[in-house]
Amino acid sequence: MKRYSVALLLLATAFMLTSFSVKGDDDPDKKTAKRQCVQPGFLKAGDRVALVSPAYFTPMEKVEKAAKVLRGWGLEPVVGPNVGKMYVGKYAGTVDERLADIRWALSDTTIKAIVCNRGGYGTIQYIDSVSLDEWSANPKWLVGFSDITTLHGLLTRSGVMSIHGTMSSLLADGGTDLTSTLLRDLLMGTVPQYEVPAHPQNIEGTASGILVGGNLCTFAPNLRSQADATKEQDLILFIEEVGESMHNIDRQFNILAMNGVLDRCKGIILGEFTGCNNEFTYKNIEEMLRQYIVKYNIPLLCGFPGGHGDVNLPLVMGAPVTIDVRSDGATIRFDIDGAQQTVATGKITNGNK
Repeated sequence: MKRYSVALLLLATAFMLTSFSVKGDDDPDKKTAKRQCVQPGFLKAGDRVALVSPAYFTPMEKVEKAAKVLRGWGLEPVVGPNVGKMYVGKYAGTVDERLADIRWALSDTTIKAIVCNRGGYGTIQYIDSVSLDEWSANPKWLVGFSDITTLHGLLTRSGVMSIHGTMSSLLADGGTDLTSTLLRDLLMGTVPQYEVPAHPQNIEGTASGILVGGNLCTFAPNLRSQADATKEQDLILFIEEVGESMHNIDRQFNILAMNGVLDRCKGIILGEFTGCNNEFTYKNIEEMLRQYIVKYNIPLLCGFPGGHGDVNLPLVMGAPVTIDVRSDGATIRFDIDGAQQTVATGKITNGNK
């Protein structure tokens, strides 16, 4: 594992809220009125934050430790009524129980953010059970990654930004690591600008668009569903993966290409590919995917520390973002309204170079 320095700048810039088309709930291709991509309000001391388990089970011990971390941040954690239940040995309750907690957190206007306890699997089971209007009725930050990619897609389709970031099962480890503190700062209104080291598979260029994506094998199956956030033009696609074979990553990426997703991308960010085997003679997964991306004449930013590795820096999904890929490195800059401005420096670990 090599170590790389990343300068973290925080932006304070106003922006025009970006229009985002939302299709009909039952037909992804049916045209409806455009909605704006709304930025939920930043948190302040005393705000209530819901802890929910949308997919796999998380032990209550970890949930309680995460709640302690949130209290240390000055927030008031509230645990979903069905958190702690287990169904068929893996799920955090039945579909109805998990869905009930999501609906509770979305509808309660006193709850200002939702932090997911764990990913795993299960969110695809209720893609069509909550209307897009329910997701957007009370805009609030939702935080998670991995299988929570489905919920990010639903929120982006509904016109609400969300945060691809660490979950309570990891916050339970103490909440003092860079991944956790950047999430805390982002929730409180400090939005990071990332300076990422150069990568041999990068493709230079500058591009702006709406950030979509997440875990590849969760994201690709959602195409043409209510959670498909790829229908619009001018996308910046982020993908990461864990424990998958090279051939399955190749398959899922080609599914995106065959469905025209890459035609609508202005740029692509590749995160971490943790524990993914190298069954071919490619140097790495980035080299394998680059052979497809280069045909589109768009910038490619490789090696962003986001995903299932030791460091999972937060990204704002559904937000306007600009990537600038140069020979000496790359920059990721969000256009987020009302952000504070400060400068921080930290060390990150990235094993995909």
